[in-house]
Amino acid sequence: MRHRILGKTGIRVSEIGMGGLFVSSHGSDRAEGIRAVRRRLELGINFVDTAPSYRDSEEVMGLALDGVTQPFILSTKLGGRPQPFDPRDPVQLRRSVETSLELLKRDAIDILMIHEPDRPGQYDWFTDWERFHGPVCELIDALKSEGVIRYTGLGGTTAYTLPAIMATGAYDIVLTAFNYSLLWQEAIHAVLPEALKQHMGVVVGSPLQQGALSACFTEQVERGAPWLSPPRREQFRRLYALVEELDMPLPELAIRWVLSNPAVSTVLSGSRSVEEVEQNVGYVASGPLPVAVLDRVQEIADLVPFRPFEEPFGLPFTRAYRGPGMAR
Repeated sequence: MRHRILGKTGIRVSEIGMGGLFVSSHGSDRAEGIRAVRRRLELGINFVDTAPSYRDSEEVMGLALDGVTQPFILSTKLGGRPQPFDPRDPVQLRRSVETSLELLKRDAIDILMIHEPDRPGQYDWFTDWERFHGPVCELIDALKSEGVIRYTGLGGTTAYTLPAIMATGAYDIVLTAFNYSLLWQEAIHAVLPEALKQHMGVVVGSPLQQGALSACFTEQVERGAPWLSPPRREQFRRLYALVEELDMPLPELAIRWVLSNPAVSTVLSGSRSVEEVEQNVGYVASGPLPVAVLDRVQEIADLVPFRPFEEPFGLPFTRAYRGPGMAR
């Protein structure tokens, strides 16, 4: 397993990390999730990411990691607990961290991220949105000085608000999800440049775009998916033709594409089973993509450089679609 440096923390992290969303009742049964976590560790994966909002992921991770002697880096988040959650209540925030420590069976956490700081409609973290400051900032500073956490981070999903928060220089790591993958590359315009400027470690989440790049959905692309714009439909056709020509699984192309950028510290895999874990580790072992393949991917990505207006946030290839949500 190759390693990269996690920005200014200086920590060496495995190129592929554990995404905790599906290591929970959301994606697998508990026993299977524990087996998948332990197999990752056996294969040399040392970066573990979870969150209170990932259902019982912290609890499953705590059970899986209990008694493990090999070193690993543990990252969790603030947000979503307890319910109703008040992101400006310092007592609630500290209690959430204490609960994380209890569930994870730890005395300290390596990395604590603010979850979705860039979406005030989800978590209205800041009392001062000009300076991106609020009680949560004071809490993480206190936790750091107390030795409860080692490093701080941001876990977000926007392409332009997130970099503005990063620019405060107050954080060590950024986890960017849903905007850096084969056909969704908005993070390259602001998130990655700001991370470089701030010397932040970069964790990429959802390289398979929550399943949209997990397989070739040829039937849906050709005869379904009413939300697909004509250019996007053609883009998927060309992508599927490329993986057939390369004789490479689409998930392998997606994961290796992310890791072909040296600015990325680690990419998260949300593998539900031991089989998926071993498969993804095998993909990473093949290394970055050849330049010629990267050029071909970029030609395809350039057909639709930004997310089309009506496109759902998570592409529902395998479930019924009822049209866009509320207009605001």
